[in-house]
Amino acid sequence: MQKEKLLLWTLAAINFTHIVDFMILMPLGPQLMRIFEISPQEFGLLVSSYTFSAGVSSFFGAFILDKYDRRSILMWVFLGFFVGTLACALSPNYPFLLFSRILSGLFGGLTSALIFAIIGDAIPDHRRGSAMGLVMAAFSVASVVGVPFSLFIASMSNWHAPFFFLAFLAVVILLLIYKFVPSIKVPKKEGKDMPSPRQVIMRVTGNANQMRAISLTIMMMFGQFMIIPFLSPFMVANVGFSELQLTYIYMAGGFFTVFTSPWVGRLTDKYGKVKIFTIFMSLNVIPIGIITHLGPTPILLALVVSTLFFVTSNGRMVPAAALITGTAKSENRGSFLSFNSSVQQLSAGLASFFGGMILVENAAGELQNFGYIGYIAIIISLLCIPLIRRIKVVDTSMAE
Repeated sequence: MQKEKLLLWTLAAINFTHIVDFMILMPLGPQLMRIFEISPQEFGLLVSSYTFSAGVSSFFGAFILDKYDRRSILMWVFLGFFVGTLACALSPNYPFLLFSRILSGLFGGLTSALIFAIIGDAIPDHRRGSAMGLVMAAFSVASVVGVPFSLFIASMSNWHAPFFFLAFLAVVILLLIYKFVPSIKVPKKEGKDMPSPRQVIMRVTGNANQMRAISLTIMMMFGQFMIIPFLSPFMVANVGFSELQLTYIYMAGGFFTVFTSPWVGRLTDKYGKVKIFTIFMSLNVIPIGIITHLGPTPILLALVVSTLFFVTSNGRMVPAAALITGTAKSENRGSFLSFNSSVQQLSAGLASFFGGMILVENAAGELQNFGYIGYIAIIISLLCIPLIRRIKVVDTSMAE
């Protein structure tokens, strides 16, 4: 059990670094737009380039992840992530930074699939909810500590500093991977070679259960990422937050999910993935409905609503991730989860794009039509509940 805990803490550290690397660019926007003299559209490309390159790499990663030892491939992928992050830190201009973000995304996109594949291989099903809860709490820590600390060192120095900090962390984590991630060779069926890319695609698309799991991923991403990228500008333009006060949203939401994420994991193992998902998804639509219709609001009240949004969003992700991981058997889990990670990244990018198409800015600088986005997100979110009931775990006997 001690080895298992060290493994999970290492995977959580990987997740933390990857999430901070993705999140930190958004609050650095005003600084980067001023220094590089770029438009909001060019900054938007900087953000989405990471997501789309991560989606592409996850898709092609599906063809190779199950061919190699999990620890070896994770070492190489994270080394590439380190190089991409260091390139961001050293970027002298906008084109170089854009290239560096694409490079970081290519390797960052593979880390999520590898983390979930390793959990699926090393942790038995009856403890997998707790394992997912611990590893996914990294998002909370990234929000509470990672992003505010990165913004602090950027304000004390310059925008390069957070990326140097992340590159240093990546070196430390490479040592942790070598020491605490076990060598996990994917079992091959006797007499069978590793499948070709075409066979990998056919195996996933031909499996109705896995396609339902992928559909669930798409719908959950659309239910969240039509809202999340526009939450900060909406809070400033419509609700009355200052740019400094935006930090409170991430700190409060992250602080509470540090505690609720492992708790939801334990609930998932005790009461079942579908039941806990249904509860938290049903609760999640309440803050979605409120937050997308806020006008000028006292900061404390707005923080209560935004924190409920983050807590319930995280609460539905933990059981969903545990269930989706169990839809693939060990020999093709890496392939399937890489596909799923690809779909997740691309769906998040598309959801952000569609959300931006619906939102308009009025003469006073306020954002309009956010309420319509809220209604769409609520409908999509509620449709996830009947869908998850049709998804079955097929491999429950691993790593007993």
